Amino acid sequence: MRTAIVIDDDIDTIDVMVELLEINKIEVVGKGYNGLEAVELYKKLRPDVIFLDVMMPDYDGIYALENIKKINQDANVIIITGDTTQGSMDRLRELKPSAIFVKPMDISTVIRAVNNLIAEAIST
Repeated sequence: MRTAIVIDDDIDTIDVMVELLEINKIEVVGKGYNGLEAVELYKKLRPDVIFLDVMMPDYDGIYALENIKKINQDANVIIITGDTTQGSMDRLRELKPSAIFVKPMDISTVIRAVNNLIAEAIST
C-alpha cells in the first residue's frame, strides 16, 4: 500500500482528503496543520507522497516544500493550493514540487499523479 501525509490548516479539507485517499488505497500515516508539522512528519514517517497546502499560518507550504527538499531532493510533494498569485507560483516552480493542483481539483487526476509518481520511483 502507498503511504501519504496530508498537510492543510483546514481540518475539513484534511478529513475529505484522507477519506478520498484511503478509498483509493493510499494509507494516510500522518496529518498536519502547518509547514513545520509537515517537515517533522516527513522526517519521522518518510511517506511515499506528501499532500501540501501553500497558504497556512505560521509556517506555510513554501517553508515545508523548501525544507523537505533539503532532506530529500526526490521527495514526492504534491501541492494543492488556492493561491495562484504569480509570486507563489514562481516560487513553487523554483522548488520543483512533483505536481501542483489548484483548488478545487479533480481527485481522480490527483490519484493518477500519485500512481505515476510511485511507479516512477519504483522503476528508478
